[in-house]
Amino acid sequence: MHERDDGRPIQWRYGKLRLLDQTLLPHQERWVSCSSVAEVAEAIRSMRVRGAPAIGLAAAAGMAIATRQALERGDDPRAELEAAAITLRATRPTAVNLHWAVEQSIRAAQGLTQAREITGRLEGLVSGLIDQQDVQDRAMAEFGAGLWSRPARVLTHCNTGALATGGYGTALGVIRTAHARGNVTLVYADESRPRLQGARLTAWEMSRYGIPYRILPDSAASALMARGLVDLVIVGADRIAANGDVANKIGTYQVAIAASYHDVPFYVAAPCSTIDPATPSGAGIPIEERDQEEVLQVGNERLAPGAAECVNLAFDVTPARLITAIVTDRGVLRPPYDVAIARLFTPEVRQGSAERSSGAASSAPTSGSGRGAACCTPPLAVSSVIEAPTNNSGAVPRNDG
Repeated sequence: MHERDDGRPIQWRYGKLRLLDQTLLPHQERWVSCSSVAEVAEAIRSMRVRGAPAIGLAAAAGMAIATRQALERGDDPRAELEAAAITLRATRPTAVNLHWAVEQSIRAAQGLTQAREITGRLEGLVSGLIDQQDVQDRAMAEFGAGLWSRPARVLTHCNTGALATGGYGTALGVIRTAHARGNVTLVYADESRPRLQGARLTAWEMSRYGIPYRILPDSAASALMARGLVDLVIVGADRIAANGDVANKIGTYQVAIAASYHDVPFYVAAPCSTIDPATPSGAGIPIEERDQEEVLQVGNERLAPGAAECVNLAFDVTPARLITAIVTDRGVLRPPYDVAIARLFTPEVRQGSAERSSGAASSAPTSGSGRGAACCTPPLAVSSVIEAPTNNSGAVPRNDG
């Protein structure tokens, strides 16, 4: 089985999942163990594990745990898989990686009848996906860090590092690589209310990586851009529609509007498994609404009057026209995004990427139908809309979208 000994927040061994509890960071580092589907579902729902890629990995582990339990009880593993799929899909509706991982698990079990064989296949799938996520994250970081070639002040929203992926990180992975090259002087981390993923988690990660940062109130991003203090924005994504609309942590849309107004490049970094070609536009992305108490109180301290109510949307949708480029593990997508994304999912592109595979993450499927299934592969060759970034001028590119 698979075990992480390098500090990454997701560990998988002998059919059990261990997670670094993100609800307790930055003040307490405590691991929780999940040995049932119900425990995995609770960890996802309560955001002990969060970030689209990371909850996808957790969901895959939950599916494998279901088959292990069926094996131990002598039950039908296929029935257990179906029940686990229903439970896990209901936890977080917006993040497509969760649904993708569940579908990958169901597909991996197809054609198998023996409980032991199904269990072995799915447990191997989890190990492969964990390895694969790190490979994809690092490929994405290389592509993204090539978007600018001089020291820059970068603004980011929510948390998109190793905590969010179980690997190297998406947008924060890009920042890490760019910082190692000397091209990040300061990161502005939006606090990302109401769960404060920026103030708690991004700040915690950047402190560990030695990256200079300042926490920023969510309402202050536009003011900093107006003063010329932000050179570029890079964020993650929970789901990307076929036309390039991006669902991400609530507050992302207003940052994108400010960036467009102030001519600041706005980049999105996400693995191909976050792209949902079955959803035509952002209007079709389900938006999770969470418990009002996340806004009305902090810890056990209530901030609002007793009868107060609120709207607590967990995500918003940024229109594709506000996005300068989308960085994936297979290249940088440029507008028109509907064309770039459609090409990403063509059979010819899937075959080309499969042929480039060197065998990494061989336990994870790399082809097949279904959202995101085509994109679990090493980086893709360059095309007119899917490109390897080149910027030799030394300038931070301005927003041309």
